[in-house]
Amino acid sequence: MRSGRTHAHGRLHHGGFTYTEVLVTTFLIAIVLVPAIEGLSIGVSAGGVHVEKATQQMRLIDAMEHVLAQPFDDLATAADAAAGHDVIVSAYSDAAGMADRRLVYLSRYDGDDAEDDGNVFTGTDDDLLWARVVIEGSPSELETLIAR
Repeated sequence: MRSGRTHAHGRLHHGGFTYTEVLVTTFLIAIVLVPAIEGLSIGVSAGGVHVEKATQQMRLIDAMEHVLAQPFDDLATAADAAAGHDVIVSAYSDAAGMADRRLVYLSRYDGDDAEDDGNVFTGTDDDLLWARVVIEGSPSELETLIAR
């Protein structure tokens, strides 16, 4: 016995899609797939940016840990030699010309603002240092205070 329906003209019609239905379905799938594929490519490229940012963050942490591992008196001497919070301390920074060069800044710090001038880099306290590590040319940075 055959499956299907018999039409008024006596022809047997097998279930399935017509050519028009196949074309319309293909067209609709194509319209939906293009934005989906574009969305995936954006997601893949964003993953690369995340890896770069995570790598920079780990390099900053590594540099800061290196600074924090130094004796306080050595850091204080380096801060005094720098003579300013905006001066790069080359002894703890990466060499010039390196890609994603890490720059270290050290300064004495005014924790109590005894002179009430609102500037944390004047009238500094002897037992308090400020440290900052940045990736050159990047907004990525870390900073902390170091107490004796």
